[in-house]
Amino acid sequence: MIFLALIVVRLFYWQVVRAQELSSIAQAQYDQQVISEAQRGEIRTSDGFTIAADKLAYLVYADPKVVKDKDKESDALGKFLTIQSATVSALLSEDKFWVPIQSHVDNSVKEKIDAAHLPGVGFEEETVRFYPEASMAATLLGFVGKDENGNDKGYFGLEGYYDRQLSGKNGISIVVHDAAGHPILAKMNDSTVKVDGRDLILNIDRRIQFMLDEELKKGIATYGAKSGMAIVMDPKTGGVLAMSSFPTFDPATYQQFSENLYANPLITDTYEPGSTFKPIIMASAMNEGLVKPDTKCTACSGPVQIGDYAIHTWDDNYFPNTTMNDVIVHSDNTGMVFVGEKLGLDRMIDYLQKFGVGDTTGIDLQGEEAPEMHPKDQWYPIDLATATFGQGITVTPIELIDAIAAIANNGVRMQPEVVSAVQTPDGQTIPIPPKEIDQPISATTAQVMTQIMVNAVNDGESKFYRLKGYDIAGKTGTAQIPVSGHYDPTKTIASFVGFAPATNPKFVMLVVLNEPSASIYGAETAAPIFFSVAKDILMYYGIPPSE
Repeated sequence: MIFLALIVVRLFYWQVVRAQELSSIAQAQYDQQVISEAQRGEIRTSDGFTIAADKLAYLVYADPKVVKDKDKESDALGKFLTIQSATVSALLSEDKFWVPIQSHVDNSVKEKIDAAHLPGVGFEEETVRFYPEASMAATLLGFVGKDENGNDKGYFGLEGYYDRQLSGKNGISIVVHDAAGHPILAKMNDSTVKVDGRDLILNIDRRIQFMLDEELKKGIATYGAKSGMAIVMDPKTGGVLAMSSFPTFDPATYQQFSENLYANPLITDTYEPGSTFKPIIMASAMNEGLVKPDTKCTACSGPVQIGDYAIHTWDDNYFPNTTMNDVIVHSDNTGMVFVGEKLGLDRMIDYLQKFGVGDTTGIDLQGEEAPEMHPKDQWYPIDLATATFGQGITVTPIELIDAIAAIANNGVRMQPEVVSAVQTPDGQTIPIPPKEIDQPISATTAQVMTQIMVNAVNDGESKFYRLKGYDIAGKTGTAQIPVSGHYDPTKTIASFVGFAPATNPKFVMLVVLNEPSASIYGAETAAPIFFSVAKDILMYYGIPPSE
């Protein structure tokens, strides 16, 4: 009876206590889980050119126990893979059956290693993200890195924002083997079938992107700026046609660059926009019927005193009884203070919110930020005064261009969009329609403001760079940079924003330079870049001059 009891206890131990463990061990002897990696979707420009795609690569590995001549193979692999032979030798000295030597090896290098017939050296297929245009629009694209589990994951820009759509879903199959280890059956259900990622079709025009990259890079060097950024957008749809910033990085080798370069400054950097902000305030006051283009400024004969502060014009020249048209043409700060007093704090904040100031635009790029405006009870008279000419208030470049684009689009503000359509693996195209956000001003006000901005280009500080025969609406901006609680007059953010042709805009563009050393003024640095790119775009679109 005791012997029988022992047998029952032992059977209970094997069949109940360790049943799950033994079942798993047995299953592992004939079942093997095989993961079929989904192909990440491509990213293509509006003309169908691929600027991001997966490319076949190889992981080079070795079985140290099969390697016959460690020194010889270490030298050979070090030469082929351009790594230290001592590093390879250390790996080949490990007491293991498998050691990785180097990943992301392209096919040409694999063929050289194959031809050398190195015993114990083998390859595993893998995919690597490939960017044919290298650093072109790098901050717009983002990059593909690894998550905490070692899986591919998109970070920043489009790769981050659309990561789930681009990634697809890996397939999982169970391969059954016979006693000799040969595969005899593969099992896969519907929930584990591989689904490749979707492709993105962009609004980005590759020709315009190239023009913007080249002129911005050249302008940063010419004017000695620390950095620069620019964006071109279709004001009628919100489609982003080009987006550029320097310095930049190469998304294929992002690890070799500073992390500070990964974020897109056009959607993350905040700055005081200076005079490029004036058309927004002027349009708001005109829309309320508080001023007209010929309204005369009764406070523009000299500096305006606001409490303990005196507001000056940028060049200390004053124009008594100047009109609202000339306030924009001459970029008159005192005239803008006059407009702000008529508009008042409540109405100004309401209009700024309608123009999107203080809120994200919803652009389809990962990492957009927006500085919040002060609550109404924290605004002082001096804050209202300086905000009218773009100081003491911060925006991101994408906020500013989206607001100006509303003026170009008959008062209608559109959501900026980089992607125009998503394409499924079976070829179905899903368009992303333009999205209207708000209409801060009427079409009539927008047209009047447009003409004033045309006058600013023709008669203002940037008139020496304007394109003859074209009506271009625009405004310069020179904002002093706050340093340790005060503004440094020698350090500025120089910018220019505008759209063309003024009567039927095909594009709106913003150029921003950070601390140019050749000149602190936007009219002498950012404006030339703007007009150079604008000329190329107008020619590209086949729009001839009117004279």
